[in-house]
Amino acid sequence: MTLEPGGLMARILVVEDEEHLARGLQFNLEAEGYVVDVTGNGEDALTRLLAPAVAYDALVLDVMLPGKDGFTVARELRAAQNYIPLLMLTARSRPEDVLKGFESGADDYLPKPFNLDILMARVHGLLRRKHWAEPARSASTAESGLSGAPDRIEFEGKVVDFEHLRVEANGKVVQLTVMEVELLRYLVKNAGRPVSRKAILEDVWEMHEDTDTRAIDNFIVRLRRYIEDEPARPRHLTTVRGLGYQFDPAPKPE
Repeated sequence: MTLEPGGLMARILVVEDEEHLARGLQFNLEAEGYVVDVTGNGEDALTRLLAPAVAYDALVLDVMLPGKDGFTVARELRAAQNYIPLLMLTARSRPEDVLKGFESGADDYLPKPFNLDILMARVHGLLRRKHWAEPARSASTAESGLSGAPDRIEFEGKVVDFEHLRVEANGKVVQLTVMEVELLRYLVKNAGRPVSRKAILEDVWEMHEDTDTRAIDNFIVRLRRYIEDEPARPRHLTTVRGLGYQFDPAPKPE
């Protein structure tokens, strides 16, 4: 039996319009001890998740669906500030499609056909991340500078909590997706020096340099909204013309 940290069985929503695959996923996930519901279209998935009669702990979402596709479902969930852990399934495994999945808000991405053991491991990982994302108990932080444990930094009154996937800035708390966290962590790790789009593709997303980099630019725009006082005039996350981006926790006054 698969339990959440509070002792309850984890509940998963599978959104897949190929009935034989949907039932196969349901059978195997239930065999692992999960409670599983199945639907075959994006509209019903959004209804279940945005006005829930029951609470779900993870979402397995196919891209190719009748009506609203998986990318649209993911974007609408994130726009509604629903951060359910989301594993996206697709028969389209081009790097551009993978990046599109991450950009729409997926936490993980698995191309079809997939190995069942790998899918189970990915679902388990999503549920583990959900536990990490639960609000943390209060913890002390240093008063200034780039400081704290490796999974938590503070700069100019802003806090990035990598462990719990969130940013506290300007009086707001924003929940991040796993991909947003990984990109921001990489930039922070390289604070004070520029990193190229090529390096981001290879080191963060493990993709080849010939992949379209526009998704990275879109991620940067979102991160600036979270950490900058004036996103249109960024100070901490700046563009290095002709190369890429640079993170600076304590930029010099203009």
